[in-house]
Amino acid sequence: MKLCGTDEELRSSLPARWEVQPANHFMIATEAALDTKPVPEGYRMELHQDGPVTRAFVIASNGDLAASGCAAETADVFIYDRIETAQEHRRKGLGVAVMAALRSARKSPESPQLLVATEDGRNLYANLGWTVLAPFAAAVIPES
Repeated sequence: MKLCGTDEELRSSLPARWEVQPANHFMIATEAALDTKPVPEGYRMELHQDGPVTRAFVIASNGDLAASGCAAETADVFIYDRIETAQEHRRKGLGVAVMAALRSARKSPESPQLLVATEDGRNLYANLGWTVLAPFAAAVIPES
């Protein structure tokens, strides 16, 4: 279950068996200027398109998945999802490279760009020109 609202708002509307996940942030790109430098030496970018969904993968020279993400475009918005960089490959600009590669698939430049960020991601995206629109809460029923 997901809600553009606080953890407390979501918790108050769910039965006790639901477990609220760590807080997130629903964000919009306001001036999101991404540095479009190529991926660093020793990495390669792969893009895969399937209808409105684009997936980006940064592969390290040893074949490991270093970073990835996907995006989808509708008539009204461009949404980034699951932008992740493996711990041992962070601080090399790979996450920004994934986002720039995904953005290159965007057909409508006037469509707002949206994403849900973790607490750590919120600071990174804020530095890239993103603004928090609302808190974003999620809850799951834990497996027995």
